[in-house]
Amino acid sequence: MKILVFIETDNGAVHTSSWEALGKALSLSDDVSAVVIGQNVGDVSAQAGARGARTVYVIDDASRATFDLDLYTADVKAVLAASDADAFLAIHTGNGRDLAAAVGADLNAGFVADCLDLRLDDDTLVGTRPIYSGNILADAKTSSHPQIATLRPRAATAAADTGASAEVVTMSPTAAESRVQVLAVEHAQTGEISLTDANIIVSGGRGVAKDPELGFKIIGELADTLRAAVGASRAAVDAGYIEYKHQVGQTGKVVRPDLYIACGISGAVQHLAGMGASKLIVVINKDSEAPIFSVANYGIVGDLFEVVPAMNSAAQSKLHKA
Repeated sequence: MKILVFIETDNGAVHTSSWEALGKALSLSDDVSAVVIGQNVGDVSAQAGARGARTVYVIDDASRATFDLDLYTADVKAVLAASDADAFLAIHTGNGRDLAAAVGADLNAGFVADCLDLRLDDDTLVGTRPIYSGNILADAKTSSHPQIATLRPRAATAAADTGASAEVVTMSPTAAESRVQVLAVEHAQTGEISLTDANIIVSGGRGVAKDPELGFKIIGELADTLRAAVGASRAAVDAGYIEYKHQVGQTGKVVRPDLYIACGISGAVQHLAGMGASKLIVVINKDSEAPIFSVANYGIVGDLFEVVPAMNSAAQSKLHKA
């Protein structure tokens, strides 16, 4: 099977989860190509070859400096035709899922989204994905050509840099019309760890209500100690305790960290759908009957305002000794 992998970039830099999509493709096939679209993406193209792509298709142009669904869809369709790929794979980011869906719609091809795993059944790509708010895992596949899927970040091992080289095919931008005019782009310079890339996430919920500022302060301090990202439930975001960019759940970010620490989060199904696939879940909640305890590996029944600082102190002591 020939697989084409979309390597997502932003301002010339790679979205590192794209290497996970490439790694998964390489585990399924020895005929894997990559497509890199953007501006000043020569280094990313070279990395794609070093990490195992047999052929790297590159569209490097000022008109592709920012993600434009119309233009990128036209470009990917052109690369699919040129590569004669049987399948198209992208990482399940906001841009990746939009692109995969748009390509599928234009080509009348099926699309298996947000896969936790992918495998081949003969020459058919089978994706394992969550349904019913993550309560059930289902296998899904399409009979179309090409087969299209997106892989959830942190669901696969990233392709390693082996120092290999690939055939580089430089293509001109497709003559397509965009329905969007970008007036300006502003990049946040927060230094925060991305939720989707984080190995550890410390999240707060409605339980911070008695002192939201202090609640997220101590949550942030624990996150700093653990080099973790700060997350939040929708209830905390809706209450104005923290910005939306921290929201975890069906209406926020879907995450799969190695460790998820939920502080004062009751566990609505929408939140569980966004973090239920975490490898290890620690829950801190005063209510021993909170639904989130049902998915916890470890549970602490207690006040987060007391437990979180104690955890932070212990973590600092342990890490300092290490």
